[in-house]
Amino acid sequence: MATNGTNVTSATGLPPLPAYTVHEVQDLISWLPDFYLAIIAPTAAYWVVSIFFHIIDTLDCFPQYRLHTPAEITQRNKASRYEVLRDVIFQQVIQAIIGGILGMTDPPQYTGMEEYDVAVWATRIRLAQRALPAFLSVLGINAATISKNMAVSHPLLAAVLAGGQYPFITEFAGSSGMAVPAFATWELLLARAIYHVIIPAFQFFLAVTLLDTWQYFLHRLMHQNKWLYATFHSRHHRLYVPYAYGALYNHPVEGFLLDTAGAGLAYKISLLTPRQGMVFWVMSSIKTVDDHCGYALPWDPLQHITSNNAAYHDIHHQSWGIKTNFAQPFFTFWDKLLGTMWHGDTSLKYERSKARAQEYLDAEAKKASAKAQ
Repeated sequence: MATNGTNVTSATGLPPLPAYTVHEVQDLISWLPDFYLAIIAPTAAYWVVSIFFHIIDTLDCFPQYRLHTPAEITQRNKASRYEVLRDVIFQQVIQAIIGGILGMTDPPQYTGMEEYDVAVWATRIRLAQRALPAFLSVLGINAATISKNMAVSHPLLAAVLAGGQYPFITEFAGSSGMAVPAFATWELLLARAIYHVIIPAFQFFLAVTLLDTWQYFLHRLMHQNKWLYATFHSRHHRLYVPYAYGALYNHPVEGFLLDTAGAGLAYKISLLTPRQGMVFWVMSSIKTVDDHCGYALPWDPLQHITSNNAAYHDIHHQSWGIKTNFAQPFFTFWDKLLGTMWHGDTSLKYERSKARAQEYLDAEAKKASAKAQ
């Protein structure tokens, strides 16, 4: 625990920064340290969502929303369910190890400084206002005159135009009872929005963009380089008909490079906190499963937030679309920018695939029946 005293800044005319006492962040679950929760949560999320889709797949709950028929899964996929399960679990063991290593590099997390940090941002907002009169003068606007004219009718706006001068907003500092400058309500609201919303949102946006960029170019390289494709990436494409828990069915080397390393780098570069990282990894795991679920569910929010969804990625798993739709797991901007997005109607191609798979299974059934007789 550490304590910081009140920092009175009356000499500069700025409001004082508040005192604070810091202590280590408590674990989200009392009996499970956050260190282990961050390792377990992405895998748990992966299997919860996968089991949900496996159940509706097995019970054939929503056949009208299937991208492929059960016959296609049986006839077209070149990897058994056991092989898929084995490789996914192995990759998740690797992810857990790397997650633990990343967790050990994170500094201890403290709380108690939030109001102090908000006040720091409010101070920056106040300092930015001091530059406003000079900026407006460059545009030929006399901020001082406008401020005087508005002082009675719009005192806050007048204070902003005067360079952040709020003589009418004060507070009493500590036990001394001395009046010191205070922040305006709007300054604190904006500072809180910056600290609690805008900065975290930017961090997540950066993490998502970095992961998308990493995966797009490495994924595309594995298709362009014949050795990389034959040695590593072809294993994932043994699933011509993707299903939920096969999302991480990869060669271990590809799984480490494409998913684990990419997510780890995005986490570190975007300076996410361990708890933000936990959310990011869980979100990435769920999105990856959803992209391979094999269903275009109209009530699935993840399939509507972006155009990179199960239907979009499924095209990439088909022999006729394998050189397109490389983007994953969140957005499609790299496919759009670099011209690798599939264009055109796919309905006839899917119908032919379904018909061929059913014809094949019917023929096999007839052979088996004939032998039995």
